[in-house]
Amino acid sequence: MTRIALIHALAHSIAPVNDALARAWPEATRMNLLDDSLSADLAASPTGIDDAMTRRFLALADYAVGTGAQGILFTCSAFGPCIDAVKRRHASIPVLKPNEAMVDDAAALATTRGVRIGLVATFGPTLRSMPPEFPPAVELRTALADGALDALNRGDTARHDELAAQAARHLVEREGCGVIALAQFSLARARPRVEAACGVPVLTTVDSAVRALRARLH
Repeated sequence: MTRIALIHALAHSIAPVNDALARAWPEATRMNLLDDSLSADLAASPTGIDDAMTRRFLALADYAVGTGAQGILFTCSAFGPCIDAVKRRHASIPVLKPNEAMVDDAAALATTRGVRIGLVATFGPTLRSMPPEFPPAVELRTALADGALDALNRGDTARHDELAAQAARHLVEREGCGVIALAQFSLARARPRVEAACGVPVLTTVDSAVRALRARLH
């Protein structure tokens, strides 16, 4: 039985990835580790990611591997350098950033179609950390769905999805984007609303990540 560790910095990320795994890889054994202070601490930090933050990620990964995890999927897209440190320490197993598989999928689709990629996020630091992960050859535009994460925290999922759709529609109509990439696991729930608003392919980190992790472990 394959054991997968899912490491979260937002409680809202837990359900989307577990749902995706239940659909696409039900035989995998899942363990969920949540430290919801990570995102709050990063948002409040004047210096961004530092050594102390990286040590916290290494500690979470060490614990997961100690339980027998054969692969690790991080669901927090704003912590790329921390996850890179985990990859170096645990090079013998697959360790995936939440967004790396979607970045590959989006870049391939945009290149094939000859269009720009529109990247939508609800957490501001994600739009600083994630764009450099895209290949330099692709054209990328970004939009923050301002207020969407607050709405989700209040339980107003309809408002969250609508704000995400508005941000995506702006990228399609004003920036000429032909592919929309939803940057966070918590945004996966908004995919149907975004697709209806934009009429272009919409990719989620969740589905791309599950496909990539399963492929690596098989």
